[in-house]
Amino acid sequence: MTRSPHVSLYLPGGGTTGAMYQVGVLAALEDTVEGLDANAFDLYVGTSSGATVASALAGGQAVQRIYRSCLDPADVYFPLERRHIAKVDLGEWRRTFVTALQAFRHGTANLVSRGPAPSPAQLWEELDRLYDSLPAGLFSLDNYERFLEEFFLRRGIPNYFHALDRELVILAHDLDSGERVLFGGDGFSHLPIARAAAASMALPPFFSPVRIGERHYIDAGAAQVSALDVATDRGTDVLVVINPMVPVLAEDVPTGHGRRPSLRDKGYLWVANQAIRIGVHALMQQSVAAVRASGREVILIEPEPGDGIRFMYNPASFSARREILEYAYRTTKDRVRGWLSGREAAVQRAGWKPKWTAS
Repeated sequence: MTRSPHVSLYLPGGGTTGAMYQVGVLAALEDTVEGLDANAFDLYVGTSSGATVASALAGGQAVQRIYRSCLDPADVYFPLERRHIAKVDLGEWRRTFVTALQAFRHGTANLVSRGPAPSPAQLWEELDRLYDSLPAGLFSLDNYERFLEEFFLRRGIPNYFHALDRELVILAHDLDSGERVLFGGDGFSHLPIARAAAASMALPPFFSPVRIGERHYIDAGAAQVSALDVATDRGTDVLVVINPMVPVLAEDVPTGHGRRPSLRDKGYLWVANQAIRIGVHALMQQSVAAVRASGREVILIEPEPGDGIRFMYNPASFSARREILEYAYRTTKDRVRGWLSGREAAVQRAGWKPKWTAS
């Protein structure tokens, strides 16, 4: 019988750079807080990129080993490359081409007919046909799923939830019902972890929804914050949350055209990214306050808004990954005293001891 967890770790998404931040923070916490072992939590909850980190830790992989491998581009421990993620979804583009061609033919036939000139409403209807022909996602996560399967196999990590020694929950949402799905929970514990992690990463419009059975699943987006109740509902007393998604305080923005003063100068993707960050951060603050009001302890670790500049560099760049990892490790060691200040009850309940008090 599985015992009720009392100390849990929640890793929300934040892209590749967000995952690097979480790894760096956990490595620093192990070195700074006595008894805080990233592999010693009773429950691991992950969403999007955080699901991959949570899966590795729940599978017994040492965070220090992950940290070192991500620092060294020659280390093949976790050899993630751009090709594993940026695989064009040819099936979706094939569907787009066929349906767009049909819509174009239909619209052309109406325009060249000898009947009266089409009204503006009819023209908008034809545009709607083209709009509905857009792909469901630009890229497929099939390669990423296979990469995770191979990583799990090489490192001896079970690819099924029931085979893990610790409880793991991965959050996603059902595309066609909007309902939250807890992979690893009741009714979803029989699925491969790699498939669940890929489904949790399927963020529109970048990635196509991931099909499991007859349903399609997507990244939870801002709703991933609701995963805090997954831990508390399972009896968690102390919850550690490492959230890389905070609004960026933009003053000197690096772009492909030089330094600029506004996120607007970085284009659509970062404008959308900032909108998601604002929503996630606001909901996170509300959720943490609600959990604390219920008598549970939450240790929330986040980067400072002014540090967000580091998340803007190309995540495929090893130098950018290294900078995020080292920044997360360094700032965690510098700030952990402040993060734990006022949370002494949480530290005590978890059985941890800050190492600076022992010296």
